[in-house]
Amino acid sequence: MTSIGLKKASLKDAGKTTGRFAAGEDPAKREQILEGAKRVFMRMGFDAASMNDITREAGVSKGTIYVYFQNKEDLFVAMVETERAIFLASLRTVLSSYEDIEQGLYEFGVKFLEHLTDEKVMTAMRTVLGVRERMPDLCSRFFRGPQNLRTVLHDYLERGVATGVLVIDDLDLASGQFLDLASGSFFKFRLFGTMQEAPSRQEIDRVIRGAIRVFMAAYAADNKPVITKAL
Repeated sequence: MTSIGLKKASLKDAGKTTGRFAAGEDPAKREQILEGAKRVFMRMGFDAASMNDITREAGVSKGTIYVYFQNKEDLFVAMVETERAIFLASLRTVLSSYEDIEQGLYEFGVKFLEHLTDEKVMTAMRTVLGVRERMPDLCSRFFRGPQNLRTVLHDYLERGVATGVLVIDDLDLASGQFLDLASGSFFKFRLFGTMQEAPSRQEIDRVIRGAIRVFMAAYAADNKPVITKAL
């Protein structure tokens, strides 16, 4: 190897040993910015928040923040996508813990509805809907993702079909149907402000049990809704 090649290799190895990252690639710094942005967006809303506000809250320089994110829209979407990824991972973990389909659907449904009606989620959705005419791309990016709830549920229902517990011809359709059943009317009531507080655990339990009863009546292999048994 030439002296130049040795020098380059030495510098590359030095970067590894010191733990330094290339510009815009430090995961800890990125998380620091996103956490600051989340606090600002939740407190001020999308329109009122500025990159200066986020810079101060995150404790970074303006130059640093623009190395990681192009603009406020890019930052907002990254924040949402990060939260979404964490939530979807938690749902996958929940479903992987239950072989019994009904029990899995129950735990999934409760966690889904609690998240869906949470005030932070409602605030984010109202924010995006409020700017959809001025910023249609933001709205599109907000509701678009490489992975979503339907995909996670689709994979779980596929396991139920493989084991003979469920009979489903269209897994994508069935996944969407369960999500609609599980959300009940709570989502719309919360989104439009006609329901000020998140539903109680008792209300959520009632809705999810009803959703499973209807879903299993349609798709259980024996066509018997057995949700009446204790979960």
